[in-house]
Amino acid sequence: MKKNEEKVSFGEALKLNWRGFMLVYKQRPQMIVSRLVAPIWDTVVSYLVIWLSARVIDELAGNRDVERLKFLVIMTLAVTAVSALISAFIRRWRDIENVATWFEVIRIFINKKASLDYADLDNPKTHELISAIEMNRRFTGGGLFRVVGYFENIFRSLFQIGGGLLLTISFFTSRSTVNTGSVISPDSPLITIAVAIALIVAVFLSSHMKNKADGIWASKAKTRVYGNRAFGHYGWLGCDDGAAADVRLYEQWKICGKYVANKVSTFESKGLYAKLCRYPVGVYYAISNGISILFSAVVNAFICVKALAGAFGVGMVAQYTTSTTRVFFGIGSLIQLYGSLKNNVPYLKLEFELLDMKNTLARGTRHVEPAREDEGIEFRNVSFKYPGSDEYVLKDVNIKFRTGSRLAAVGMNGSGKTTFIKLLCRLYDPTEGEILYNGVNIKEYDYDEYLNMFGVVFQDFYITDFKLGENVSAGPITDPEKVMECLEEAGFGDKLREYKDGIDTYIGKGYGWEGVDVSGGENQKIAIARALYKDAPFIILDEPTASLDPLAEADIYSKFNEIAKNKSAIYISHRLSSCKFCDEIAVFHEGRIIEQGTHEALLSNEQGKYYELWHAQARYYT
Repeated sequence: MKKNEEKVSFGEALKLNWRGFMLVYKQRPQMIVSRLVAPIWDTVVSYLVIWLSARVIDELAGNRDVERLKFLVIMTLAVTAVSALISAFIRRWRDIENVATWFEVIRIFINKKASLDYADLDNPKTHELISAIEMNRRFTGGGLFRVVGYFENIFRSLFQIGGGLLLTISFFTSRSTVNTGSVISPDSPLITIAVAIALIVAVFLSSHMKNKADGIWASKAKTRVYGNRAFGHYGWLGCDDGAAADVRLYEQWKICGKYVANKVSTFESKGLYAKLCRYPVGVYYAISNGISILFSAVVNAFICVKALAGAFGVGMVAQYTTSTTRVFFGIGSLIQLYGSLKNNVPYLKLEFELLDMKNTLARGTRHVEPAREDEGIEFRNVSFKYPGSDEYVLKDVNIKFRTGSRLAAVGMNGSGKTTFIKLLCRLYDPTEGEILYNGVNIKEYDYDEYLNMFGVVFQDFYITDFKLGENVSAGPITDPEKVMECLEEAGFGDKLREYKDGIDTYIGKGYGWEGVDVSGGENQKIAIARALYKDAPFIILDEPTASLDPLAEADIYSKFNEIAKNKSAIYISHRLSSCKFCDEIAVFHEGRIIEQGTHEALLSNEQGKYYELWHAQARYYT
């Protein structure tokens, strides 16, 4: 972190932390009540026990009135017992709210990520930002969740100081019976002022040293994030079932050792954090603790001197030593919180950078109507380049396909086919030109309604460790009959019949050993079934048979019309044999559509790209 980024005013720190606190409070209002009740109750009970204990000791050292002793002991025991029960209840309540608040903070970020424009979520800078936030939360707790603890500690410190002063104020008014009236008398105002000044100086220095140490940790957040990411990946690579074979065959454990056993890496014995622990962080912490111990010794000595001079009894010595120490630590905690609030700013800035990201994709308000046969989808002079890039991925794309037709998009890797689909589905908007549905720019339609028109199987589809039925329905409500019908259509029926739990079978072992591992081709069939289950008017298959064996691939091809039914279908594939099943073929090359027509028409052009691609693959399917 750069030096100019470390300089944060207290006003800015307080403002950012307060904003974070209010954000969490709105998410979980009852949290603040539990956080306030706990410090108030703890302070009242602890000081009441201190006060009662002092009276018991005084009575034992003084008159030893049995009846008074009984009363004081019974009161002390009763207060301790009752407070223990109530404290247990409050702690349980607070712990429940603490866990709930943790999940509510996570929910804030989940909701934000879900609401981001796909273009922003797909941006590498956003990936890096989210990764940094998650690492900070996981390994340091910095950011939104930490502010809850900060404000609780502020309340706790204020109550601790207030209660301690109430029990300590009589210390300054107590007069010694052997007071000589000299400057060195324990009742001398100069001595009292000197002790007060020592208190202030000690608190400030101790807290300042600790804040300096904490500030150094905060300034190394980026280094810590990288170290944790490296360890999180390489440290657990050997536990990854999917990587086990490669780790052994290629001896990748040696790479793991480079990152997790290297003594000069981030967290090792000769690494950055070890050096910081020795100096200066370790020195600052040592000075801070040393000052605290020295102050306690000086104050306790002064209290004992006044007690020896007859100002008060031995019971009050216990009360004053305990209460002044608590006042000291309460003030110290407030000063340290000043530094903590500032040290939390870098984490909060990252989080608010994400939370403040605005949606720029037009949402539209127009109701989506069924596709008209004479209109369908039209790309009109569409060009596109990804955000932050000067290179066009698509250039001057013009194509129109009718409702209910079958369109195949073919071409070499990187020719723009998948980007074409992302624009159609409004994951991105065109850089230039427009896309029309029923003759209307798709930006005018209600965004969610428009998305619901498409059932898509992308190349990088994702199957979770949920139940098979949940993977297909992709929602909280599952229609078992419809799920099985879609799985059958996608060619997964035979496999389904092998599962004793049917569609309630877990995919993968993330939720238990009874889950089943499925092959890449089987996963692809599940993804196709999911697209069919959505029952959207448009079905889009992006390389749907890439992981299938030849027989399964042939089965999908033969059922293609049956699978698509009366839907409009777009089919992307490197395997041109699939194109024979489509009404029209668009040939992509270097971001442009260079040919368009039926399989027979394109194949008749011996100078065309389709002809070249077809004959390059012909030996595989002739």
